[in-house]
Amino acid sequence: MASRPIVPKQARDIAMVGGGKQQKKNDATEERNRKALGDIGNLVTLRGFEDKPNRPITRSFCAQLLAENNKAACGLTKKPKVEIVDIDAGDAGNELAAVEYVEDIYMFYKEVENESLTQDYMNTQHQPEINKRMREILIDWLMDVHSKFELSLETLYLTINIIDRFLSIKTVPRRELELVGVGAMLMASKYEEIWPPQVNDFVCLSDTAYTHEQILGMEKIILGNLEWTLTVPTPFVFLVRFIKASVPDQMLENMAHFLCELGVMHYATLVKYCPSMVAASAVFAARCTLDKSPVWNETLKLHTGYSDEQLMECARLLVNFHSTVGNGKHMTVYRKYSHPLRGAVAGLPSAKNLLTEGSTSICPEHS
Repeated sequence: MASRPIVPKQARDIAMVGGGKQQKKNDATEERNRKALGDIGNLVTLRGFEDKPNRPITRSFCAQLLAENNKAACGLTKKPKVEIVDIDAGDAGNELAAVEYVEDIYMFYKEVENESLTQDYMNTQHQPEINKRMREILIDWLMDVHSKFELSLETLYLTINIIDRFLSIKTVPRRELELVGVGAMLMASKYEEIWPPQVNDFVCLSDTAYTHEQILGMEKIILGNLEWTLTVPTPFVFLVRFIKASVPDQMLENMAHFLCELGVMHYATLVKYCPSMVAASAVFAARCTLDKSPVWNETLKLHTGYSDEQLMECARLLVNFHSTVGNGKHMTVYRKYSHPLRGAVAGLPSAKNLLTEGSTSICPEHS
């Protein structure tokens, strides 16, 4: 084994004679440097900050530490920053989700939704033979037809949109109102479905009240009056996005769909609120009904573009529909969402705090 060479004591003493003066000088310099470092605070531990990591105590850092210490002494804590959830992170690898464009798409929807709004055609002389109750009966029947055909929700919402836009620009006799509904659903099915129902299917459903030629004739009339404009942002377009922003469970998703369908069924919702507000209010009311906390947050506010105060009026209206739906004559939506496969959400108690008159806000503090 190699051993360390031993320097004789005499040699060490000789080396010290020549370098002793330089060694003393280096020791003095090091001592002064240490003192200087201590003076600027690098080696100083402030009282009350013994558990802080060792780092240079600059003027700004010292002020920060003192401020934190004062807050802790007063029982104050720094409010955490509001976290906005990236709701599209899970779809980054899904090409069909169009993550790169989805924000621009919905920005466009918000810009153009007012262009396809329905004018109030019931409270004028534009439709002298049709009233709100007749429209409600028609939509209730079409929702039943929609369920029997097992059509997509996109088809249902587009059907209702076509009916209302057509009635707002064209006077329709009472005897042809059902024909308008059948023609609208035929068009919406062709637009949205892979395998749409045939014309003869609608002839049978109408109990042969209308012929094959009459249904196709009405389809042409509707298309002509609407100038073939079928690509419109319905409440459903916004609803799927807003539900996603709510990071939902299945109950919340069912409740939001239930409230939104109640909304589009009633004329009062149609003429007063734009599609995005109806959809956002349905999500808001659903969260209130299911006691979600917080009821509204920064993620939802960002993606919907609405605060809880802006949604309160429409949400109250939807909750009022919920509170009375089981007592009405038109029960299609109620039966649909009373099924266990949809969580039987129609049978849950409505959000009583939203039914309270004069309430300005029921939401807790935003997180």
